[in-house]
Amino acid sequence: MKRIAFAVGVIVLVFAVTMLAQIQTESVEQELIKLEKEWGNALVNRDVAFLDRIFADDYIGTDSDGNVLTKAQEMESAKSGDYAVVSTVLDDIKVHVYGDTAVYFGRSTDKAQFKGKDVSGQYRWTDTWVKIAGRWKCVASHGSKIAQK
Repeated sequence: MKRIAFAVGVIVLVFAVTMLAQIQTESVEQELIKLEKEWGNALVNRDVAFLDRIFADDYIGTDSDGNVLTKAQEMESAKSGDYAVVSTVLDDIKVHVYGDTAVYFGRSTDKAQFKGKDVSGQYRWTDTWVKIAGRWKCVASHGSKIAQK
């Protein structure tokens, strides 16, 4: 009888831990989707303070032309208006969570200009997030423009 009770207890514990992990993963996914949408809003509003909060100090971004940008360069581009986003809409989103690291995959439809040149269109994004000191920070971002058919 004790063996059966022990076995049932172990099964219940494993089930509970599995459910908790799934709930936590879904919570992280929702948090990162929210941060990504706020990132888009920050670009529209030139909210450099928000960008400073979500970019890790060693952040590296790669744009659709293959240019590599540091945190400071990304923030300056947004602040100066060199990269002027009028609107951005996110969809086709997936988030894969690996403990304190997560990878965001998504598509954006943007109306934007870079140094006066229209760069509007659809883009695919891969952003890598790491939990640093209890906060999610983007450490790397890569965007590719989707070719129009």
